[in-house]
Amino acid sequence: MKIDFNKNNNGLVPVIIQDATTLKVLMLGFMNAEAYKKTITLNKVTFFSRTKNRLWTKGEESGHFLNVVSIKNDCDNDTLLIKVNPVGPTCHTGADTCWNEVNEASGFLPTLENVIADRLANPTDKSYTASLFKKGINKVAQKVGEEAVEVVIEAKDNDDNLFLNESADLLFHYLVLLQAKGFKLQDVEAILKARHKK
Repeated sequence: MKIDFNKNNNGLVPVIIQDATTLKVLMLGFMNAEAYKKTITLNKVTFFSRTKNRLWTKGEESGHFLNVVSIKNDCDNDTLLIKVNPVGPTCHTGADTCWNEVNEASGFLPTLENVIADRLANPTDKSYTASLFKKGINKVAQKVGEEAVEVVIEAKDNDDNLFLNESADLLFHYLVLLQAKGFKLQDVEAILKARHKK
């Protein structure tokens, strides 16, 4: 592939990152020739960071890599379009894209995760969620187990309302447990997505 790294921007070309499945534009970065070669070698998107002034493989700290599916050059040979399978959120803010978008299929769950994260970062005495975090990981894990048992019990009965309410309790406490362990639902989704492709 012919890429004109010398056309402008001090040897850098803009790189548009697109989700290969959803076709959402995830982010924009820059590559020099060395970053491009490393991207090909690792099969993970590597940029040249203008702020760090060095090569930067997306996900090298967070684990949220951008696994390359395809690379295309534009008609002027000075812009790349890279389709990827992202591992977790792309933006450092936790959003799917750098335009603060979240997966629409997830609906309310990303909002709830943000609320839970806020309770962890800014605890108050009035918050039930903050009180769970304060009691420690063992208590949070215990609550998940208790709620799971209640879901099983209600599943055997015919009260759909109770079953759905207990399911909501289980999901909420599971999201709290994920945050307590330093993860988000998207980390679990990434594993499910990887398994689905096997």
